[in-house]
Amino acid sequence: MKVLAIDTSNYALGIAVIDEEKVIGEYITNVKKNHSIRVMPSIETLLRDCDLTAKDINKIVVAQGPGSYTGVRIGVTIAKTLAWTLNIPLVGVSSLEILAAAVGRYFSGAVSPLFDGRRGQIYTGLYQYKKGKLETVESDQILQSRDWAEQLCSSSEPILFVGNDLPLHQGVIAEIMGEKAQFAEITEQNPRPAELAFLGMDRNGVDIHSFVPNYIRLAEAEAKWIEANKAKNSN
Repeated sequence: MKVLAIDTSNYALGIAVIDEEKVIGEYITNVKKNHSIRVMPSIETLLRDCDLTAKDINKIVVAQGPGSYTGVRIGVTIAKTLAWTLNIPLVGVSSLEILAAAVGRYFSGAVSPLFDGRRGQIYTGLYQYKKGKLETVESDQILQSRDWAEQLCSSSEPILFVGNDLPLHQGVIAEIMGEKAQFAEITEQNPRPAELAFLGMDRNGVDIHSFVPNYIRLAEAEAKWIEANKAKNSN
């Protein structure tokens, strides 16, 4: 079974194709460019370089969020369109889980992947490999990095932090947690689309039409619109 993975949920763009236990091809960039005009050309290039066509793909796996609202929407929209057009299963995977998958495999403690949520906040969760399988210890959430670090101080084992936005919050985390906090190397900060593909390979497909991004919180404009309409309806 050949799986195509798509991750545009954050700054990095990742595309991968796997075949059961083999990574056929993987494409990652971490540059400031518009995902919307680069995703399809990247998919086409990777498939061509791997001597494949879209008809060879048996499943689509996409990073469902959290992350950049626009980025998540782009990836989910393209994944849904491809899955519907090709009539193949679609699977969504947490964008944070993808980060945890690679670094956590050889780490005995739990992993806290993170993305910047602005104003001192982070999108994060807690994951750990148990008997060779990545499990969720704390569900994905958004909160102040300081509050998260204080919460993790009670852990009996070290916590590994990973993510491209780590430098924005590393000082606060290190100050509060001390030696209990460990930090992934710079080469480990990009989410790996091949990990995304393997995470979703054996998961059941979802209903394509009802599948939506997982933002965790509403965009500020959406939240204001809802509040404004609540006020109108109460009058």
